[in-house]
Amino acid sequence: MSTTPSWHDRLLGGFKKTSDRLLGNLAGLSGARLDEATLDDIEEALIASDLGPATAARVRARLAEGQYERNMEELGIRLVVAEEIEKALAPVAKHLEIEAFPRPQVILVIGVNGSGKTTTIAKLANLLIEQDYGVMLAAGDTFRAAAIGQLKTWAERIGVPIVTGPEGGDAAGIVFEAVKQATATGIDVLIVDTAGRLQNKRELMDELAKIRRVLGRLNPASPHDVVLVLDATTGQNALSQIEVFKEVAGVTGLVMTKLDGTARGGVLVAAAEKYGLPIHAIGVGEKVDDLRPFDANEVARIIAGVEELTSPRSPRT
Repeated sequence: MSTTPSWHDRLLGGFKKTSDRLLGNLAGLSGARLDEATLDDIEEALIASDLGPATAARVRARLAEGQYERNMEELGIRLVVAEEIEKALAPVAKHLEIEAFPRPQVILVIGVNGSGKTTTIAKLANLLIEQDYGVMLAAGDTFRAAAIGQLKTWAERIGVPIVTGPEGGDAAGIVFEAVKQATATGIDVLIVDTAGRLQNKRELMDELAKIRRVLGRLNPASPHDVVLVLDATTGQNALSQIEVFKEVAGVTGLVMTKLDGTARGGVLVAAAEKYGLPIHAIGVGEKVDDLRPFDANEVARIIAGVEELTSPRSPRT
């Protein structure tokens, strides 16, 4: 009998801090008369749980609808929270579709150093292999020898080809060679690692612009995706990273990683509300199969601490 936790169980563990924090912040607010002061406290509790002001305001408005004369128990509040979280997340829960023709579909993966970017590339490659796509990697983060070595190790482990160059080499040249090889060998998806040194935005912007120009000469539609990897342990700092990388790289989608139980995963909701960028997948650990497509309903229920996402019956006034 397998003892490997299910994906749902891993998600429960990954969002534990987020859920515990939310429920802790809501503790003591249930059963009270839903007057302005209590509604303010609930709204502040949601913002303090990293869910963002827009979702918090919508929950407050829902609870305020004709309910001032009645109390509302904690489960009822949490069900409303779950519904509003799902409303925020559902429009952005979009799987990464491989549709490019001609092949390959080129995916640039970006993110700050330490965000788990290189490991996430391997997990994303593994997820696509499971869907029967042929995948190739390109080690475009030539700024760090460690990034090149780590990606080579992962490529060997999951059995995919990789194109590399020397530390400090021309990233655009590596990408050019990778596209040529991927085209010649019938590869479906080329995943490109890129440098994550935000301390010099201009240098990074110039490098990414050069990569884009090279790709454009080979296929005007590429890169087809620019995926930003976010570290869930950074909480609200993840929002500032989205802001910078949108400016620098033209982000088209997000992957949230390091949901390991210490993370502040509520920032997913705030990111969805503020930027509306597709969230393709989330990662809950270091194993190669610890990345899966993002399910808004499941995540909403886990964050809110409810087993079933059903509407609470509105109290009569």
